[in-house]
Amino acid sequence: MSNLFVLGLGLGTVFVGLICIIVLCKLMSAICSKFGKNPTQPKAALATAAAAPAEASIPNRQEFIAAVAAAIAEEMGTEVSKIRILSVKKI
Repeated sequence: MSNLFVLGLGLGTVFVGLICIIVLCKLMSAICSKFGKNPTQPKAALATAAAAPAEASIPNRQEFIAAVAAAIAEEMGTEVSKIRILSVKKI
């Protein structure tokens, strides 16, 4: 076998594999977008419904903020008293 034949076979295999991956990703995206939507609720209703429980999801808010401040202070190598957390938002 010549070197050019081996090179062509290798490059052809790689590109055919990449094209198959692209086609599969497009197909899965189309399937997920088709079946993933919930047509009964509008997007605005979903956003307001999801925002309300976010406040109630932290039962011991002060303990949570203290733990976050301690973790940040440990990572930064400073004292906890030098850390001020102004707000906590779920992202």
